[in-house]
Amino acid sequence: MPRKVAIIGAGFVGSTAAYALLIKEVADEIILVDVNKEKAEGHAMDLEQGIQFVRGAEIKYSDSCEDCRDADVIVITAGLAQKPGETRLDLVNKNAELFRKMIPQITKHSKDAVIVVVSNPVDVLTYLTIKYSGFSRHKVFGTGTTLDTARFRFYISEHFNVNLHNVHAYILGEHGDSEFPVWSNATIAGLNVSSLDGYSKEVMDEIFQKTKNSAYEIIAKKGSTYYAIGLVIAEIVDSILHDESRIFPVSTYIDNYYDEGGMCISMPCVIGKEGIKRKIQVPLTDEEQQALHKSAGTLKEYIEKVEK
Repeated sequence: MPRKVAIIGAGFVGSTAAYALLIKEVADEIILVDVNKEKAEGHAMDLEQGIQFVRGAEIKYSDSCEDCRDADVIVITAGLAQKPGETRLDLVNKNAELFRKMIPQITKHSKDAVIVVVSNPVDVLTYLTIKYSGFSRHKVFGTGTTLDTARFRFYISEHFNVNLHNVHAYILGEHGDSEFPVWSNATIAGLNVSSLDGYSKEVMDEIFQKTKNSAYEIIAKKGSTYYAIGLVIAEIVDSILHDESRIFPVSTYIDNYYDEGGMCISMPCVIGKEGIKRKIQVPLTDEEQQALHKSAGTLKEYIEKVEK
């Protein structure tokens, strides 16, 4: 069966995700859906004119969610983007209303798809997508702190001068200002980073701050972030379509995660063709658990606001 991916929102993130999916040869059919049909058509034309240089995929465009029918994966990037000086949570009221109207339209035509939420604030919008779609919780998740984790590993690898594929470390919690690093499980070659030459708490704190502030810095310099998140989307979709069981720290609904529940928050999850195959509860120190509770409290507060 052809593997179909629908991307809702043909802005910078959505179009870059389509490009990443194309050059990584992940899907057989990619459809860009946007209320601005001309923009979606323009991106589709630009992409399909480069097909001879890759294995190829059928590129389509639309302004109707009805054309998401039969999609294996639906990626939602639609919504207002973060502006300089704004936090991700500043977007909550604007994008929550959009999702309230949009999600039922998407799911009316796509009952079996896995939904990947990218729009910010991703944790709150993932929660609302589950609520408005009626889908099983394992079929809906957000990109969460996958990009934050990639940034974190990059800076750690840069400091210790090792290939970043040999760095195993996570940023968990909210994809936003209350996210936290899991230093207790940050390893290189099986060794905790605290045991390596070059380790100091001051430097590690600096690495985390660089990680947390990366998006703000990029937005201040060029207006928005889209290349790295486009690659994140392609990797996650690849794991779904090919049932690869790869582990990503995605935003998922939790019931009892260190006594927290009733929200979506990032934790490592095994991703395959049905969405989330299982969740992995990483051991956390007391300090890390406190950071988790703080992050969960922030998200609860915003969920309560949008549900009023």
